[in-house]
Formats: sequence, structure tokens, C-alpha cells
Amino acid sequence: MKQRTVLSLEQALSMPYATLRFAQLGWRVIRIEATPIGERLPGDPNRYIGTQVVDDDRNSYFIAPNVGKETIALDLKDPRGRELLLRIIRELKVYIFCCNTLPGRYESLGIDYETLKTANPKIIWAGISAMGPEYPFVPGYDPALQAMSGFMELTGREDGQPTLSGIPLIDLKAGDEVYAGVCLALAEQAETGQGSEINVSMLQAAASWLITTLPLIDFGCDDSEITRCGNEHRKFIPTNAYPTKDGYIYVAIGNDIQWQRFTEIEKFAPVATEVRQTNKGRQVERQGCYDDISAISVNYSTAELVEEFAAATIPHAVINDIRQVRVLEALTGKLTTTSTPDGKRIHMQPMAVDMEDARTELSFPAKYGQHTRQVLAESGLDESEISELSNAGVIS
Repeated sequence: MKQRTVLSLEQALSMPYATLRFAQLGWRVIRIEATPIGERLPGDPNRYIGTQVVDDDRNSYFIAPNVGKETIALDLKDPRGRELLLRIIRELKVYIFCCNTLPGRYESLGIDYETLKTANPKIIWAGISAMGPEYPFVPGYDPALQAMSGFMELTGREDGQPTLSGIPLIDLKAGDEVYAGVCLALAEQAETGQGSEINVSMLQAAASWLITTLPLIDFGCDDSEITRCGNEHRKFIPTNAYPTKDGYIYVAIGNDIQWQRFTEIEKFAPVATEVRQTNKGRQVERQGCYDDISAISVNYSTAELVEEFAAATIPHAVINDIRQVRVLEALTGKLTTTSTPDGKRIHMQPMAVDMEDARTELSFPAKYGQHTRQVLAESGLDESEISELSNAGVIS
């Protein structure tokens, strides 16, 4: 696969996650951070979130999304900084530019598509924002977007509060849309020779996942079908989490044949009735199904039930914590890794899909501004010019 250079004005998670996927392909990713402002901590605020890992600006929350990248610091509010950006694009043959700043700031920072096209007419430009460029000053934060898009209303116990998901789903969804959009744009560029502009709205990307709920409104659905329902599945009964003697097990009954096999297990035979032979009947007796199964499952260990469900080909899963997920046989050989400067090996999430020649061992995230001088030298500036820009605060 051809290596490409990606330049990204990024912070937080959504865009760093997108460009991480490019780094995993072996592409060169250069992240841009702002020069210091007053007494504020410089650069990406996520550098300072979580446990301190290395130095004073590489904390635990920052590590995984930013491995395998270089980093530079430019003041894009200064005309000289904006000119440096265009020069880097020209000299380093940057064909992909990404950003996740407010759309209302694109032009003033000189990062809008039309401006960057002057440096490379074939550039592929991708931006993430809360609601797209039509809402230029709305900040995009995953929890707020989970609330706005209905995700919180759909998550949690039926009788409880709306709840955030355990991971920042919308940040990650938006990042995946950038990755997919850039790959599609590259395919189109191979045919047309043209660049393109990609705007990802976090709200719209999130709403595209409402495939099992939003269309139901026009079918005259009951409100209970489009709100939270705990661990159960509203349509496939009795899919749910069930207590065991030593924890919980998730059982997913997807059709009447699976229900028949389930009730042929001797201990669960008492839950079978004439009405419950069909999913429609089980829908009527939904709560009764859950109660009856729970009254039986709680008397057996998780391991016992796993053995019987596996033998009967019943879809099921142990509810793992994150430490258990890390050592799953299906994942242990697929985890990506990095190493701290002192040699400590860090295990991270796997790639989404196995790819030949992908990078699963990535360099540790760079210190703030670590590659500024190197990248500018590659762009044709000599040492005196770089020092002058540094003294003027245009770079850091």
C-alpha cells in the first residue's frame, strides 16, 4: 500500500482516532497543535488527562489515540503560521488534511478547503464538527451529542435515568466516517484526479445508527419501543442478561428454533408453554419469560450454563470486564502495542480489521512540538529561519 502523508489539526478524541487508523496503515501522520496561549497548558488538552505516563504532557488518556504520529506546534492565528501550513502541504506533498475545530474558525485559521487547495489542488480535506458547517459555532462533545441524538434516551434501565454509553460512541463513529470518507475519496481521486471536501457532522453520523428505532415512528410504534429497555431486546424475546450463582450470563434467543433448543435443556424445560412457542407469544409474556428463566439460572454457575448453551448452540456470552477482554484468546494476538521511552510495553486495542502490512507496533506519542523543527527543515527552511519563527512565537 502506498504511504501517504496526513496533516491533521486535531485534539481530544474524534479526529485523533481517525488519523490513528491512517497511522496503522503505515501512513505518515503529522498532528498540528496550537502554540502556547498565556499560562494555559500548551497543546491538546487530552495530553494532561489521566495518569501521568511520561514527562509532564503525555498522560494515560492521550496515549492510545496518538501513537505512531509526529507532532508540530504552529500559531495559525499569525499570517506567518498560515503560510508555513501551506508550505508544509506543498513541500511534503500532503494530500490529506484533517481537522476537528469549530467550522466558524476554518477561514480565520486558513484551514478551509478553498485555501488549502491553493497549496495542493488535489488535496482531500476532512473535518469533524458537532453538527456540520451549517452550525459553525456549536462545540462537539461526545456526551452532549449522545444526549442530543437520542442515544442516552435509548440507554439504561427501563425504570432508570437516561444513561451515557460506556465508551465515547459518537467520537469513534465520527472518526470512522472520516476514515471511510478519505478512503472513498482516494478511490475517486484515482479515477478523476480531483480532490474533495468531507464534512462529518457528529449528530448526523450518530443519527445514522438509529436504524432500529427512528423509522418505527412512522409505523405508529408504541413509545416503549423507542426508549431504553435495560439489557433486554424489545423484539427478540427472551434475549437478556440473566443472573447466575456467581455472576451473569447473556443469552440471545433470535428465533423460535433457538427457543425450542433452549427449552429442550432439561433445567429450562419448565419455562416452555404453548403461548411461548412463538416470538409473538413470548412478546406477550415478556416479563414472565425473564422472571422464569432468572429463577432457574441463578441456581447454576456461569461455567455450567456456558457448557450447556454451547452444546445446544444457544447464542450466549459471559459478561466480561475489560481485564478479561484483554486476555481473550481471539484478541490476545491482535492487540496493538507501543513502548514508553524507558522500554515499558503498552498493550492497546486491536485494529478494527486485520490488514496485511499494517502496523501493530507503533511509536510512542510525541512530546508537544517535538517534530516542529524537523518538519520545517524538510519544508525547506534553514536553521536561522526556524529559530526566528520560534523566537517570534509562531512555532513551538
